[in-house]
Amino acid sequence: MLHAVIMAGGAGTRFWPASRRDVPKQLLALAGQRTMIQATVDRLSGLVDPENILIVTNERLVSSIQEQLPHLPPDSIVGEPCKRDTAPCVGFAAEWVAKNDPDAIMAVMPADHTIGPEDVFRRSLQRAQNVVEEAPERFVTFGIPPTYAASTYGYIERGDSVDGGEMPLFNVSSFREKPDTKTAESFLKQGGFYWNSGIFVWSAQTILNALAEYEPEMRRELTTIAESLGTPQFESTFKDRFAAIRGKSIDYAVMERYPHVTVLEAPFAWDDVGSWRSLSRLHEPDANGNTLIGRHLGIGTEDCIVRTSKDHLVVTLGLKNCIVVHTEDATFVADKNDEEAVRQIVARLDELGWHEFL
Repeated sequence: MLHAVIMAGGAGTRFWPASRRDVPKQLLALAGQRTMIQATVDRLSGLVDPENILIVTNERLVSSIQEQLPHLPPDSIVGEPCKRDTAPCVGFAAEWVAKNDPDAIMAVMPADHTIGPEDVFRRSLQRAQNVVEEAPERFVTFGIPPTYAASTYGYIERGDSVDGGEMPLFNVSSFREKPDTKTAESFLKQGGFYWNSGIFVWSAQTILNALAEYEPEMRRELTTIAESLGTPQFESTFKDRFAAIRGKSIDYAVMERYPHVTVLEAPFAWDDVGSWRSLSRLHEPDANGNTLIGRHLGIGTEDCIVRTSKDHLVVTLGLKNCIVVHTEDATFVADKNDEEAVRQIVARLDELGWHEFL
């Protein structure tokens, strides 16, 4: 049976001031009327039963996610006691899923991507599920055909063809870290490279076996946690043993070392919505190239991103190539080329002790 694991523990600091510690990116509506996590669950409708959806987040977000997703069983939203990257998150989820369904197939995905059309995405997951059912040793990841030389994504280099058709499947030749612009341009020119979507499908038991082989200490801690599931000792065991795990990404821990990784060429549109500039890809710009969300009056304004509310007017005069974000208690104005520095702002606010803005 197919289970879905949604990783929802990110901080989303690059979306400050809209994204805060208690309301990070995945809890915001950035690409439509629904929040990112609501849209992620929505696109699983009809494919994965609600009781087979597990959301792993951090402790402080559990109640907020429950409020946004009231149709999910409350115990299907689990808060990690501390941040330990994606490998422990995936391993814990696999233990949880396997305990309830030893033959489970897991579809693992982040909570903060935009994907469409939804029916194409669901067919893609079904295709990956079929691959794993026929060959349980296989891991399937989704590769996004690149449309430009992005230096903010990791890449997957495809190898030999495994199966053709509407959604071709290839062996993975290598995983590549986020490249510089020149290297990304060479990937695009050469062909045979995909953006790494961070979406995986595999057997729960197979990923656990792989963690036991490549990260035995991590697997031992996860097994101890799993043995406490359903007992009064679970919360204390989870807190103590999860904190003892050395954090590592699932790519480093398993994917780059496992011999049976395949990549499915994704037929759906995908965006990881990584920063304010990504809104320009998700919303139709006006005649002057401005991406506008909320009430705005622009005079001599070009190539800007403005996000405000329906009730608060933002007026820009002679502004070009800027980001303007208004919230109830903070306003952010930046050159679009300097938006990565928003992380420095968050760090500086923390240093100043202005935690009410975090």
